[in-house]
Amino acid sequence: MNSTIACAIFCLMPLAALSQESTTNITPKMPTFTSSAELGFLYKTGNTKSADFKAGFNIRHEKNQWLNLINVNLLAKKIETEDANGDDKFNTTDNKWNIVTQTNYTISPHGKNYIYANVSYEEDRFSSYEKQSSISAGWGRHWYETKTSSLFADIGPGFKHDVIKATDTQTRESNSTLIMQAQALYLHQLNEFVEFKQLFVAKYATKSNENSIFKAESSITTKLIESLQMKFSLLIDHNTEAKAPFVKTDTQTSVTLVYSF
Repeated sequence: MNSTIACAIFCLMPLAALSQESTTNITPKMPTFTSSAELGFLYKTGNTKSADFKAGFNIRHEKNQWLNLINVNLLAKKIETEDANGDDKFNTTDNKWNIVTQTNYTISPHGKNYIYANVSYEEDRFSSYEKQSSISAGWGRHWYETKTSSLFADIGPGFKHDVIKATDTQTRESNSTLIMQAQALYLHQLNEFVEFKQLFVAKYATKSNENSIFKAESSITTKLIESLQMKFSLLIDHNTEAKAPFVKTDTQTSVTLVYSF
């Protein structure tokens, strides 16, 4: 099922349309406060039993030249395994959550340039990094806008702190480094029912041999009714430094229902 969804996302990417954020950025008049919650759950039975749970919450507040964004995500996965006594039990194979906040201030009314401040925090039980946090501030610009498309990008210096979990051969340690953070967000509305979003985030460590983070998220949202949408998304998360037995790149494909209010 995951491979099918991923193929659908990439096939539709050139056509594309995006989440509510596209509508809120493209529509001239909009409410100053919008929020949405998304929820997905998959339970499998048969030869194997597994349960996947994904939830998210988004808040957007815009007033005058200020724009505030808050995004929270939670992912949990369990799979049935057999212990040494032959008994079946569910083991957690993935458990992570993160929060990202950003504030933009447009330098002049109706202008395209803005300054931003960004803060993020993530905990991942099944990664070589137990905790990852960062803060960044800089300059951005609304580079491109039509009735259906929009492109934002910003860049600025920042600071990143990683906590590396203990392994059989290594003790728990933490690393801090200066970073250069760059983000790009492309929004495209195919029609009144289908929207596309492409987000790229890079947190490049300025010190050699330190971990850099690269994220890419593609999503397609289809409106079911006025306040309910179905969202298909593919997330690629890459750390340049990872301790064995963990890999550097994680991918996550999901289908969720999104309720706007």
